[in-house]
Amino acid sequence: MNILFLGPNGSGKGTQGTILKDKFNISHIESGMIFRDNIKGGTELGNKAKEYIDKGDLVPDEITIPMILDRLKQDDCKNGWLLDGFPRNKVQAEKLDASLKQEGLKIDYVIEILLDREIAKDRIMGRRLCENDNNHPNNKFIDAIKPDGDKCRVCGGSLTKRADDQDEEAINKRHNIYYDAQVGTLASAYYFRDIAENDSSIKYITIDGAKELKAVTNELLSKL
Repeated sequence: MNILFLGPNGSGKGTQGTILKDKFNISHIESGMIFRDNIKGGTELGNKAKEYIDKGDLVPDEITIPMILDRLKQDDCKNGWLLDGFPRNKVQAEKLDASLKQEGLKIDYVIEILLDREIAKDRIMGRRLCENDNNHPNNKFIDAIKPDGDKCRVCGGSLTKRADDQDEEAINKRHNIYYDAQVGTLASAYYFRDIAENDSSIKYITIDGAKELKAVTNELLSKL
């Protein structure tokens, strides 16, 4: 089972991705982690990416996509994978689609989590990170996952806030990219939606991200 997972920051994508990883025994591949692993490992692609990152520039797709393909071909992805955080725009979607086909890799499901932009922003600002596992759900604005004071509701670990989670300007910039249905991340989602309409081997799923955590999980599992 190979899944492309799309949703705005604040939609609970990371939490649901972890649930799917455990449920179906597939690898949860986060694009940011691919960069960090390649740079830390000193790979050729990682060194090229670091040159751009150090200058504050975006890493070109010609470097990013080969990194992603290399990760998806590793042994722990043989049972399936869930790609999270890429593509971020329509051009990347087109390039990723072409590259996957060239490598003989196939997407089985595309999942889009639907969430109102203002709700997404509130959730980001209420998000707290556990020192033991960042995927432990803690959010002071969501009753079902409200932390125990300043402690993780799952394991009791200390909680912190990401500085950029409290920066409304930064949140708006990220959401401007995501919610752009012409060239942004939503446009990449719709690119795959259009493919799925004409290709029965790919299933496009939309999930109501405004629901309570367990309800989102139940809806997601029922559609897979």
